[in-house]
Amino acid sequence: MKKKFFTNLVLVLILNVLVKPFYILGIDAEILKQVESHSPGQYGEYFSILGFTFILNVFLDLGITNYNTRNIARNKQSIQEQFSGIITLRGLLSVGYMFLILISGYFLGYNEHQFKLLGYLAFNQILVAFILYFRSNLSGLLLFKQDSIISILDRFLLIIICTTLLWGGVSNEPFQIEWFVWAQTAAYGITALIAACFVLQKTGKVKMSFNWKFSKEVIQKSLPYALLILLMTIYYRSDSVMLERMLPDGAKEAAIYARGYRFFEALNMVGYLFAGLLLPIFSRLLKQKESVHELLYFSFKLILSYSIVLGLGAFFYREQIMGWRFDLTGPELFKAARTFGLLMLCFITFTSTYIFGTLLTANGNLKSLNILAAGGVILNLILNYILIPSQGAVGAAVASLITQVISLLIQLVITFIALKINVDYKEFIRIGIFSSCIIVLGYFSTQLSVHWSIQFITALSAGGFISLLSGMISVKSIIQLLQSEK
Repeated sequence: MKKKFFTNLVLVLILNVLVKPFYILGIDAEILKQVESHSPGQYGEYFSILGFTFILNVFLDLGITNYNTRNIARNKQSIQEQFSGIITLRGLLSVGYMFLILISGYFLGYNEHQFKLLGYLAFNQILVAFILYFRSNLSGLLLFKQDSIISILDRFLLIIICTTLLWGGVSNEPFQIEWFVWAQTAAYGITALIAACFVLQKTGKVKMSFNWKFSKEVIQKSLPYALLILLMTIYYRSDSVMLERMLPDGAKEAAIYARGYRFFEALNMVGYLFAGLLLPIFSRLLKQKESVHELLYFSFKLILSYSIVLGLGAFFYREQIMGWRFDLTGPELFKAARTFGLLMLCFITFTSTYIFGTLLTANGNLKSLNILAAGGVILNLILNYILIPSQGAVGAAVASLITQVISLLIQLVITFIALKINVDYKEFIRIGIFSSCIIVLGYFSTQLSVHWSIQFITALSAGGFISLLSGMISVKSIIQLLQSEK
């Protein structure tokens, strides 16, 4: 299983690293830059509304995607029966979600423009939910190659469409945020159709039918997943909504936050990919009563090597990166850089929760995860309420960092107790030494008498070398892994 995890991780990383960072930092960030240059606050408004559609997204999914991945991984033969019933249920949930979104937008006081944007983005969320459900079937069947293709297809299509709109000379008007939203609709729609075809190859002909008893059973089993998703999404997306709603210049503050958040999101995709690959593998190992100890530490050190080197590297060069990508200067650059730096520290802890949270999910410890997530949401909302009025985007980033550090520490304790996993103190000491070395390296790299981009690349390269030298990434273990049969 460790070999299957690693080989498919390499495949999915290659595909995603080629596409998603370029989309987020090349296309999305360029759209942010252009839109904010001619209409300050418009991208921040879009970013806030998008975050709101994510928060209510749980009522569109109800935890079915995670439940389905875990269930299919354990019971392959049930896919045809499950698919027919769940796809119909998802259609009904989509109607309910759209109704709930529009009603909530009305009570939040969105104006006509914001309300239209909300409707478009909600429809896009429906398309994304279907894509994720189709992917959960592919992942549950351990069809990682097909899943990898679908994982990057929507972004690949968006790159083509948005590149044409940004630089293709199709219009003399400045780039409009609505163009971006409509481009998403086209990309998501095409991807959903192709993903459905992949799944239908495995299920055969599917008859659409609604079975209340089956739907009720699925919802009951997936509700713990739904609650966890709701809580995590509130924590993950409430910052932008609160910034836009709480402050007089909230849309501009949300745009400042979005600049750093886009880098956070681009780098964070690796953790998300880890979780997607680990959930079905952990689920199958646990069902077969096999040890997860080796895979847990293997994946944990891999993700930390990545997140510590990039996260700390970006922290040390936060002002240079923000100034380079968004042409910022003065107070605006200082605030954006502070926010970005804090989000990069948050990124390091956040990626670690993907490993331990996924293992607890696979083991069915949803109650513990939900209690932890609920506590995290309450703490985050309180901190945001206190810090945002005085510090704006920076305050939101501080709130995220504090909440994430506390949540990670508690999650580690829950994991080791619930699964009776031995704490390998040598590995944690290794991680501490590695982190200290990267911090020292980052500081001294800033003292080199060369352009900051060369300093940054040197720091990242040296960090990669240290990860090999320290044993965080073991070449010998990887070679043995690839030569093994499992």
